[in-house]
Amino acid sequence: MDFYYSDDDINDYDEIDEIDVSDEAGEDDLLETVTSDNPRHKIYRSLKPEDIKKLQQKDISDVSNVLSVSRSVACTLLIQNRWRPSSVCDDTWFDRPVVEFRKPETEICNICYEIANNTLFTQCGHLFCVDCWKSYISVSIENGPGCLTLRCPEPGCKSNPGFEMVDLVSSEDDKNKYYDYLYRSYIESSPNRKWCPAPGCDFAIAFDEVQDVDTFDVTCDCGFKFCYNCGFNESHSPLDCETLVKWTEKNNCEAENTNWILAFTKPCPMCHKSIEKNQGCSHMTCPAPCRHEFCWLCLGPWKNHNKCNAYIEKYNQKLIRESLNRYMHYYERWNANDKSMKMALKDMDYARGEIVDKLVDIQMQSRLQAMVVVDAWEQIVECRRVLKWSYVYGFYRVSGRAKWKSDFFEHLQGEAESALERLHHCAEKEIAKYLSPDCKSEGFDELRGKLVGLTNVTKNYFENFVRALENNLSEDEGGDRKVNKA
Repeated sequence: MDFYYSDDDINDYDEIDEIDVSDEAGEDDLLETVTSDNPRHKIYRSLKPEDIKKLQQKDISDVSNVLSVSRSVACTLLIQNRWRPSSVCDDTWFDRPVVEFRKPETEICNICYEIANNTLFTQCGHLFCVDCWKSYISVSIENGPGCLTLRCPEPGCKSNPGFEMVDLVSSEDDKNKYYDYLYRSYIESSPNRKWCPAPGCDFAIAFDEVQDVDTFDVTCDCGFKFCYNCGFNESHSPLDCETLVKWTEKNNCEAENTNWILAFTKPCPMCHKSIEKNQGCSHMTCPAPCRHEFCWLCLGPWKNHNKCNAYIEKYNQKLIRESLNRYMHYYERWNANDKSMKMALKDMDYARGEIVDKLVDIQMQSRLQAMVVVDAWEQIVECRRVLKWSYVYGFYRVSGRAKWKSDFFEHLQGEAESALERLHHCAEKEIAKYLSPDCKSEGFDELRGKLVGLTNVTKNYFENFVRALENNLSEDEGGDRKVNKA
């Protein structure tokens, strides 16, 4: 999207009524602040394109007024200081050449050496004809955002003409490109602003200040969640960014050894018939006549199945084989939860539309009552995300630690996973029979209450789990600590 500031925007900005450039008007007046008690969730704002333009123009006006310089010079100083007004005010701007324009009647251009009636030069005194200025600026704009720091064509001269020269000599197309670069530089050059990486989103995230923490989990107003610190297109807490990079690199290196993990089928442990997993729940049932029920992850019988998240080392194998087995154990569970999360996202959209409508029509529920199904799926998506990254945490951060920490991690993870499987099964399978027009509404209120309870219990488990991991399973947080059970 191109953003072009007209001459009125640039030259007469101070006369625009709807934008308050007083000291009291700032980002706090434009947007609400998102805050959290969690140290990983800092103060930030989601900026829309119109907000970005207003804030950028306000910064230019403020610097121009404080330093008594033209808006073009103020803009240049801000670009050179990464759009930080406080840095500009402390800068030695007095040593910088101020740009002024004059039009001598007839002079010789210092580029083409021809006599021209229309010539322009800045306070540096180097004179060039309008055509040479136009060609010079056009080529600079075509070469990219570097045109924002355009220098005088004279070799060694540090004078910066700024946008005033662009406005004087450039074509409309070049102006559009220039001001689009200027607009985008307000986000891309700043240390505390970034674009939302969601496809098609033109919003940005702005922090009040940048602090040195492992990860920033932010949610754009478009609904997209991502890590501000590393730009990963998914919130990956409780995993830190450095460990995420290591895991990604390892997956790329181990791709040939883990191709089988990507297969969509597994043999039934009873009849060995290939079974395809086409839903998110790990409770599998082999088709008739076998009907054997088993866990997709460990292939153990589902009857009396408790949990299979703990990794059991096999000391009778060679070290290299054991290392691969251990990696595949964590990778398979990371990958399975990633796929389940993506399925759950689709199921959540389906629940928000058709399922809610069917419950309203068939079960005579109010829309508010039916929305408990959507709430359940939202919780499932978030829990699958956390569980997915918890396996990477376990692979890197738990191995070789004190046994009590390993046991504590696997206990919390197992309890959280078991709660999630119960919720996922209820939302995915138990609710299905109430979507048929022939199904009576008897018993649905009980199921709805069960779904609400499971959603709250699962949320409680995962909050305890994430809190423990964020505290690095410290003795103060773990050790003799008992898991909260709702």
